[in-house]
Amino acid sequence: MTETVTIPKAEYQRLSAVEEDHADIRAVLAVQARVDAGTEELVPAAMVSRLIDGESPLRVWREYRGLSQAALARTADTSRVQIVDIEAGRRTGSVRTLRRLADALGVGLDDVVPG
Repeated sequence: MTETVTIPKAEYQRLSAVEEDHADIRAVLAVQARVDAGTEELVPAAMVSRLIDGESPLRVWREYRGLSQAALARTADTSRVQIVDIEAGRRTGSVRTLRRLADALGVGLDDVVPG
């Protein structure tokens, strides 16, 4: 036999809100643990806005990392012209090139692929 408890609706809503707050707190603590461990990075809202607005993700990440196109090209063992073309949307870049660029920037491949 199942036991039941009857409580006022207002009390049920309050308890539901408390549970939702606890879930939010657990989620924030999980993100903070990943940031502390170095497996996740927080980025400024202005950078996120640039990405949402459709700006080249490669350009946004490169500038956020404080790299010139030439410096990124040297680090990723690619040409500056490839970076210029990818950032301008004239070329998409091969998966291999995008992987090297992403690795040089310390981000995932999906972070530099144009939307």
